[in-house]
Amino acid sequence: MKLLRNLRRMNSDRRLAFAAARGRSAAGFTMLELMIVITIIFILLGMAAGSYQHSLVRSREAALKNDLFVMRQSIQQYTVDKQNGPQSLDDLVSSGYLREIPKDPITHAADWRVDFGDVLLSVDETSPGITDVHSSSDAVSPFENTPYSSW
Repeated sequence: MKLLRNLRRMNSDRRLAFAAARGRSAAGFTMLELMIVITIIFILLGMAAGSYQHSLVRSREAALKNDLFVMRQSIQQYTVDKQNGPQSLDDLVSSGYLREIPKDPITHAADWRVDFGDVLLSVDETSPGITDVHSSSDAVSPFENTPYSSW
């Protein structure tokens, strides 16, 4: 047991003497080790940034789908209740069907493209108005490969 302890101490003393002869401490990191660690950190950061961008686009698309659904439901309900279609999205706000016109999550502005139709959405409808709403963005969804304006 004592022999093993002495061998360990000698081996440790030999490493310290070698490190001192080279002019560095035995407890420090070499420049190569630091560069490897920094490279690994940058690789992990790059992977995380890619995942973040992917999540950001997915969340904007989900918000767009939800906003379109709510506005289309409001247009239909307005048309059924008033017997004519809304002439602008502001009609939905002033009548209380929407609190405010939501911002398009893709363009970050309330600049929706509306479709006016000659087709009456209800039997009781007297005059047509807005029949549908779309995003005004020209961008294409990277996941569905369709333009946002066609949703």
